[in-house]
Amino acid sequence: MKPTLLVLAAGMGSRYGGVKQIDSVGKNGECLLDFAAYDAKKCGFGKIVYIIRKDIEKDFRERLFDRVARNFNAEYVFQTPTALLTEDEQKKAAERTKPWGTIHAVLCAKEAIHEPFAVINADDYYGRAALETLGGYLSSIDSNCTEHAMVGYILGNTMSRNGSVSRGVAQTEGGYLKSIVENTKIYYTGEHFEGNEIISELDGQKISMTGKETVSMNLFGFSPKAFERFEKYWEEFKQNKLTDPKAEALLPVAASDIIKNGEGRIKVFTSDESWFGMTYPEDKEVVKNEIAKKIESGYYPEKLWEK
Repeated sequence: MKPTLLVLAAGMGSRYGGVKQIDSVGKNGECLLDFAAYDAKKCGFGKIVYIIRKDIEKDFRERLFDRVARNFNAEYVFQTPTALLTEDEQKKAAERTKPWGTIHAVLCAKEAIHEPFAVINADDYYGRAALETLGGYLSSIDSNCTEHAMVGYILGNTMSRNGSVSRGVAQTEGGYLKSIVENTKIYYTGEHFEGNEIISELDGQKISMTGKETVSMNLFGFSPKAFERFEKYWEEFKQNKLTDPKAEALLPVAASDIIKNGEGRIKVFTSDESWFGMTYPEDKEVVKNEIAKKIESGYYPEKLWEK
């Protein structure tokens, strides 16, 4: 059974200042997501599912989806502020304007997924090796498997020079995940990044990081069995956070709950690849340069898609 790649592409891009999911970074107008789709196809994934907002559908189709869909089995679903809420819950959450977070997004795509699946962010570049590792693992499990997976990255390889980043810092034991703590503000001190201290602001404290910590970049692999925990997590989240206009239901937290509740394990693979992505406007030039290097080295063809 070929796994599915699920792409979280409904974010608002508040720090980036635009719809970064479909911003051109390739030599022929390709988006970062073109390269993810190309890698997924090469790594044995059978389908790609995008989660988007309704307001970007037209641009999304014109600037990415129609091109990918001519070359790969692709579909998209919508994440809306009212999805998975009752009428009473919608009234309580009337002030909400932003999406509910990554778990809400994943659950919005549940009906489109019937096989083991990987999850990625739309604005992060993960590297083909990571998708190959995860795709191979997911191809070996069945839909009721309780042993899921993630690919972790080295914190120092995932930092931005243009501002703070949010990373889930993972604790592992024997090759399996013990816990993930979401650190929403990690940054370099000073302007000269080499050798500078990395700080995480967490719960009102400034914590010094080594840069060697294993972090989650939301590159997870699950069997459909995980939806059972995600739905429980979402129900609990609504009970406690429905009236908070800024609260987010986060995938790493729900994934950790699988372990906490004894419902399965998460095998941790590691990648030493350097991350790059589209968090800030200044990141676009970095991404374009990195993609250009990969094309020059032959990692990607000059023209990604034939059609």
